[in-house]
Amino acid sequence: MKENDTGMDLFFEPGSVAVIGASNTVGKIGYKLMDNIVSGSYEGKLYPINPRDPEVFGMKAYKNITEIEGPVDMAVIAIPATFVLDEVEKCAKKGVKFLVMITSGFSEAGNIELERKVIKAARDGGMRVLGPNIFGLYSSRVSLNATFGPKGVKKGSVAIITQSGALGIAMIGMTATEGIGLSSIISVGNKGDLDEADLLDHLAEDVNTKAIMAYIEGITRGERMLESLRRVTRKKPVIVIKSGRSRRGAMAAASHTGSLAGSDEVFDAVMRQCGVLRAENLEEGFNWLKFIADAPLPSGKDTVIVTNGGGIGVMATDACEKYGIELLDEPELMRNIFSSSMPSFGSCKNPIDITGQASEVNYKDALLAGLESDRVHAMMALYCQTADFDKASYSEMITLIHNEYMRKHKPIAYSLVGGEEVSECIKELRSRGIPAFQGVYEMVSCFGALYRFRENLLREEQERVSIDTGSIQIGKIVDAALADGRDFLLSHEARAVLEAAGIPTPKSRIAHTIEEAMEAAEMIGYPVVMKIVSRDILHKSDAGGVALDLEDQEEVMDAYQLIIRNARNYDPHARIDGIEVSEMVHKGLETIIGARRDRSFGPILMFGLGGIYVEVMKDVSFRALPISRGEAISLLKEVRSYPLLLGVRGEESKDIEALIDSMMRVGSILSSVKRITDIEINPLFVYERGKGVKVVDIRIMVARDREV
Repeated sequence: MKENDTGMDLFFEPGSVAVIGASNTVGKIGYKLMDNIVSGSYEGKLYPINPRDPEVFGMKAYKNITEIEGPVDMAVIAIPATFVLDEVEKCAKKGVKFLVMITSGFSEAGNIELERKVIKAARDGGMRVLGPNIFGLYSSRVSLNATFGPKGVKKGSVAIITQSGALGIAMIGMTATEGIGLSSIISVGNKGDLDEADLLDHLAEDVNTKAIMAYIEGITRGERMLESLRRVTRKKPVIVIKSGRSRRGAMAAASHTGSLAGSDEVFDAVMRQCGVLRAENLEEGFNWLKFIADAPLPSGKDTVIVTNGGGIGVMATDACEKYGIELLDEPELMRNIFSSSMPSFGSCKNPIDITGQASEVNYKDALLAGLESDRVHAMMALYCQTADFDKASYSEMITLIHNEYMRKHKPIAYSLVGGEEVSECIKELRSRGIPAFQGVYEMVSCFGALYRFRENLLREEQERVSIDTGSIQIGKIVDAALADGRDFLLSHEARAVLEAAGIPTPKSRIAHTIEEAMEAAEMIGYPVVMKIVSRDILHKSDAGGVALDLEDQEEVMDAYQLIIRNARNYDPHARIDGIEVSEMVHKGLETIIGARRDRSFGPILMFGLGGIYVEVMKDVSFRALPISRGEAISLLKEVRSYPLLLGVRGEESKDIEALIDSMMRVGSILSSVKRITDIEINPLFVYERGKGVKVVDIRIMVARDREV
């Protein structure tokens, strides 16, 4: 097997294709598939399968696939769902490598068991399956349009993966309108077998593909997909559009595809972590896709705006701040570069304002001046329509400028604001492959995506570590809880887990009598905290099962009796395993560290402002585990309350190193002990630099099975 071979070569370059359900009847999917494959000039052998008609599209038709004499690399199935299993078994007997299952009526319609049987039969027969419930695939490598979408797909360097068939068909039309050429477009539908990860692994090595876009409704094998995304985004831009952001949208996505949409906050965070460019909508996604596929990478971060209108220059400046684009801001340098190319009434500050009185020559000279300077790494050209605007002249001038920028490998884009003539000019420029936009923000967002992709290529790969957290000892604690019939750890068990992992916890003992409670308090040292220990009372505060800041024996005695009484009143049948006596931890900055097994992405780490504020302010962020130290730092910096860790209003900075160490250890616990499903430390007090952290409250959930 050649290096980087993913076993998908025949999927993208099948030498022979059989269409099961091929038809001469206009209107049937089998007819449209044959029409698209034939009219698309497929370069391999095509075998129509139809048990009734001796010929389809003037070609010999076979009653079933086993009658074909030569090998068949791919079978496209477009027959009712009830007949699919039988045909899959015949394909396995024939030795088919890939099945493209157009047929719907499987898990998306509630027919989960039939889909499971079909996929199992295919895999047992050594076949991989695309679908079911898809519109097909297009591969430019062999001119194969095995879809029931539009004809005449333009060849190019962009690959699209889509979970929605109808939207995918619309995307083919959009690429034609936008002049975007496709290397491939693949519909994954229910993802019974092949999914985005399989396709991404191959497209990462595909020399015909420069950029990738994926429309996703739900994630299946999330951990594998993240590994694929981490690899491919270090080579090529990946743009993702994810539906199901809202609660109702997530429900609709699940109903539509038979898959569950996960938490959008988690999805957004892990996509950033993997270097994915997430677009808000199709229009933005296609703008980015076309721009990044064609634009040279900037050699640096310094961008210059040239405009003939101050207002749109300010708008572009605001947009640059929004999308994280750095503007060149050296006045003397700017004068040296641009003063000779602009009228005396213009401004050399960035944005360069040649004003509305400037001529076409001034505009052209300013853009060429930016091209010639090595200190200008990218250019944004803004134009407001003036009285002397001539569409043909400006179109030719911008085309000339653009060609020069491409020749010198420097990115440039254009935003033209005006009336009907300007709109026509934009349309003409875009037909030539020139990135011209009516909206300033549309243009600037494309540069934002380009610069983020550049950062992905430049970022250093850091080792994602898993710390030895005493998993054997922790496993024994979990075993004991499960043997006791519990799906959670008692407070002293949870504390023992953290201690085994090396995370600082308060001194603590379990008391079963008042005398033991007083003895524990004396040993720990006042002040102390007392909490109920009960498998039947998870929310201790709600039950009146917590007493704080106890200063002496008398207060301990009173608290013990009060906690027991409150617990009995709260739940007369609750099993009380004792009272936990712990040191009263002095207050620090309250943070929260959480880890859980996400349904889509597996182990996930969360950090944020802790205490009661996590529910009110929701100032948290997420990362997929395991993480590198650099990713842990970026997780801290992502929350809005991060400046509190640096120290505000004369306060000392907090012990960020100890906080990062605790985060890494919590993540390692979840990664290494599969039966732990959730960990939440809230709050975790963080003290001044060098003084560490201390756990205040901890909750750990467990499960016998590894699935969430």
